[in-house]
Amino acid sequence: MTRNCNPTEQAIINGLQGGFPLTREPFREAGAELGLSEGEVIDTLGDMLDAGRISRFGPLWNAERLGGAVCLCAMAVPPRRIDAVADIVNAHPEIAHNYERTHDLNMWFVISTEKPEQIAEVIDRIEAETGLKVYPMPKTREFFVGFRVDI
Repeated sequence: MTRNCNPTEQAIINGLQGGFPLTREPFREAGAELGLSEGEVIDTLGDMLDAGRISRFGPLWNAERLGGAVCLCAMAVPPRRIDAVADIVNAHPEIAHNYERTHDLNMWFVISTEKPEQIAEVIDRIEAETGLKVYPMPKTREFFVGFRVDI
């Protein structure tokens, strides 16, 4: 990964994992902590997003603490349909992320909703749109695993 990052990108990625200022001018404060200007932080993040070097920049919300729900789901998708089904699934704003696995259940995604009853509604829509069964795997216990990657 470091081969694709310049020193400014590397400083931003390493410096902003696990924390971002919650202030009136967060990019200015983050930049000051990194020795960068507000504009450098904003422009560099935009460039990395546009180039696909990072997939997103934003907070991770705990939907359950906000009254919502989260559910891991899987599907068995015929390989010839994987891209088309991924497009259908990903078109739902409730999909947090979606990835392919080498397994009979080869598509895994997370549904995150504002209200717990919406999980079933999203699953029903995806099944109707794809003609495929969605296997929900609701969380029964939560584990927090801190994950940080320095580049």
